[in-house]
Amino acid sequence: MSLVRLNIKGISYSQTQNGAYALILNEVDGDRKLPIVIGAFEAQSIAIALEKEIRPPRPLTHDLFKNFADRFDIIVKQVIIHKLVDGVFYSSLICERDKIEEIIDARTSDAIALALRFQAPIFTYKNILDKAGIYLKVNPKKEDEEQDSILVDDLIAEEIETAAIEQEGYSEKSLEELHSLLEEAVNNEDYEKAAKIRDEISKR
Repeated sequence: MSLVRLNIKGISYSQTQNGAYALILNEVDGDRKLPIVIGAFEAQSIAIALEKEIRPPRPLTHDLFKNFADRFDIIVKQVIIHKLVDGVFYSSLICERDKIEEIIDARTSDAIALALRFQAPIFTYKNILDKAGIYLKVNPKKEDEEQDSILVDDLIAEEIETAAIEQEGYSEKSLEELHSLLEEAVNNEDYEKAAKIRDEISKR
């Protein structure tokens, strides 16, 4: 399967999921966007890494990981978003130490926050982008003007979020199915997934 390189386009505040954000990744050699719902802490960490001028007085969790890795000569070479199951993206950190390469499982939001700090490229597989990628109708002039902006324009935020929610597939589930999925997610300690299901139930 061929890899597709992604850049970070921006972050959009979620209008339906309290405390959640949509991280938008942009296909480097194409027009598709990949929206991923992330938590507020991870969104803040990514935003701080994007804004070079902002330096927190004490290291954030991802900064601590970077400092730890630097001390022990561990390099994050790249991040690969390798799987999409029930709207949840799975990622891997490709790390290297003493010319030995290791693959470490990570949440996509954490993986991207670390990729920024290590200046590592972000990739996904073509089949994932084919399945979850979306096209956004953006005014080219306005897009150029806001190229360096972290927050995505409110006018396209709703379209991004709708696409992200559709990826979950929860909108097509019955309430009974949603409650069953919620119980399963809690039992598996997948609280990120459980929060998304709970929000869908609340909307009903």
